[in-house]
Amino acid sequence: MTITDTPTTGTVADAPTPGGRPHRPLSLGSIGPRGWLLAQLRLQADNITGQLEALWPDVGPDSGWRGGPGENWERGPYYLDGLVPLAHVLHDQRLLDLATPWIEWILGSQREDGFFGPSGNDDWWPRMVALKVLTQHADATGDERVAPFLERYFRHQLDALPGRPLTSWGRARGADNALSVWWLYERTGDAWLLELVDLLAAQTIRWDDYLANDLITGPARTFSHRTHGPNVAMGLKTGAVDALRDHDVDGHARRTESSFGNLDRWHGQANGWFSGDEWLGGREATAGIETCQVVEMMFTASVHAQVYGRAVDGDRLENLAYNLLPASSDPEMRGHQYHQQANQVEVSVARREWSFSSDDAGIFGLEPHFGCCTANLHQGWPKFVSHLWLRDGDGLRVVAYAPSEVSTSVGDDPVAITVDTEYPFDETVTIRVTTERTEPFALRLRMPTWATEATLTVGGAAVALDTAVDGYVTLSRDWSSAGDVVLVLPMRARVVRRERQAAAVRLGPLTMVYSPGERWVSHDGAPGIGEWEVHPRGSWNWALDRVGSAASWRVTRGAVPTAPWSLRDRRSAAVVLHAPGARATEWRMAGAQADVPPASPVLDHGPDDDLRLVPYGSARLRVTEFPVIGNWRDVDDVDEPAGR
Repeated sequence: MTITDTPTTGTVADAPTPGGRPHRPLSLGSIGPRGWLLAQLRLQADNITGQLEALWPDVGPDSGWRGGPGENWERGPYYLDGLVPLAHVLHDQRLLDLATPWIEWILGSQREDGFFGPSGNDDWWPRMVALKVLTQHADATGDERVAPFLERYFRHQLDALPGRPLTSWGRARGADNALSVWWLYERTGDAWLLELVDLLAAQTIRWDDYLANDLITGPARTFSHRTHGPNVAMGLKTGAVDALRDHDVDGHARRTESSFGNLDRWHGQANGWFSGDEWLGGREATAGIETCQVVEMMFTASVHAQVYGRAVDGDRLENLAYNLLPASSDPEMRGHQYHQQANQVEVSVARREWSFSSDDAGIFGLEPHFGCCTANLHQGWPKFVSHLWLRDGDGLRVVAYAPSEVSTSVGDDPVAITVDTEYPFDETVTIRVTTERTEPFALRLRMPTWATEATLTVGGAAVALDTAVDGYVTLSRDWSSAGDVVLVLPMRARVVRRERQAAAVRLGPLTMVYSPGERWVSHDGAPGIGEWEVHPRGSWNWALDRVGSAASWRVTRGAVPTAPWSLRDRRSAAVVLHAPGARATEWRMAGAQADVPPASPVLDHGPDDDLRLVPYGSARLRVTEFPVIGNWRDVDDVDEPAGR
């Protein structure tokens, strides 16, 4: 929606600036968490991330990325790609001290020819992650060693890649390498870096071509880099990175949307994302989604926001951060799952029809199935914080709403912003701008695509809203005296149709699920902080009724728990959606997981009850895809049977 008295700029049609991204990220550490988001990051810092070096030898003192004889491929860089931003968004000296030996060793490892890293591994891929670590470190600290380090390495790549091209994981993930080249180009403007951008693009999988035209139409049965879930999540940024070079932002945005559409058609889950367990796994609600895929898709969504600048990019980032990300770990972030399921009614060591994973891939622990997610999960929450806001040429824009604070500048003038909210658990977002600058500048507020009844006031005065430009409203004011910006985003239940006339439920950015209650069972002698199975306390096999009246379903709210994404019990959470429903008595288990939902309308069911739905991210046991009782239209609008 656009404010009627204010011109709006920064549309998707704008070509990138000569420096690269049209909507630039703020420096790492200038955005910090508040409220429930701060509590969540402190759980991460105090538990799995802050303790990992002591718990897991792969990122301990013997790591090859610290000069030791240990693991020397991707795990050290993956861990740093979360540790470094977590340390800086929290301004946590203990975490900064953990990161310092790694950074120093990497910077000191560069050879005369520009190559760097462990001598026992020459793969381009893990160095792509290390480059991201170094650019974040430089953004946060101003370390002047990083730019010349990158220049020497990129000159090496420009010379070496024609004879030793990207292969395997590097060929799938070359866009991440190119982003770091753009980081340096935006600071130096050296034309030879664009030659390297072109060379990397030529050696990287053309992801949008594959996803839009040749995507596998069911669960993968053999390995391919093109059907590996995290590769797909990383590869989806390739078009946006290409747009920095050819300036065809609209064209690449359309191709990216075609890729998303095809992924949803063949692999879309009730939680809104595509399966990947560990390969693309189809549309059934028991297919898994790998934690690496979740955090990499979040980073890709933030890149889309920087290049495409649309509200839908922030919608996707929030959907991941407020549903799949918290669900991937236990509520206190002591352990994680390798795979999560939309319909997850038992977490146990048992056979499931993953495309490729072992029987323990669903339990919560230090290293279920394989250690990539153990190393990589750490980037999710801190990078979410660091990408909440972006800088435009004439001001600032919100990518995602969360309790946070910003310390930055517009021109030469300091600007502080406080976002006071319990969103997504609540509907009201209050933004306070503090500055002595009297010259107007723009704040662009994202209007979520689901927020059809939004209201906005500035300094207590209502602001008229009109049609959105890429989903953003622009407020241009003298913010030294403008007063609070209050955005209210009313959340009404929305029902999404699935296979066999099943249904999934949304409430604002949240996917709402039924929790049968959780009984956590600890594995004795487990590595790390612990390892857990989770078993239900009650029946899980429920069906929704009267879905045509979903917009009128009652919502109740309570306090956000100390561990924000936890349940006090199976019937209460920070937000509860009261839906009519009944037991689907013939819906049963298929081994250790729920069978596919029975075809709707369900004819054999129990009496109606108040089916209390809670946020997906709060429920480690859940039903997300429900069978439906009755007709999808209003309950009174039922067709007469034929022959009468």
